[in-house]
Amino acid sequence: MYIYNVTSNVDEAINEEWLTWMQTEHIPQMLATGKFSNARLTKVMVEEEMGGVTYSVQYVTDSKATLDEYFAQEAGLMQQAVVKKYGSRVVSFRTELELLSDH
Repeated sequence: MYIYNVTSNVDEAINEEWLTWMQTEHIPQMLATGKFSNARLTKVMVEEEMGGVTYSVQYVTDSKATLDEYFAQEAGLMQQAVVKKYGSRVVSFRTELELLSDH
């Protein structure tokens, strides 16, 4: 199993709007690509020096091949949607994770 993790720092002025948009539009659109079986939205419980509120969204997929398909087919458009809507008020970085074991 692979996890595509997107960590985002959100300007406090748009925090509630962004959170609603993520839950009602963006995450459902990510799941609708058919590349991910589920998603988990979490709040990062640290205070950032740069301010804002930080979140992590973990999208679960079955294989590296499926994740690579997402990157080739949809990733650019999905990332552009966030930038177009929020610009520099949301700063994100992405991490690919391979699940080795659950305990």
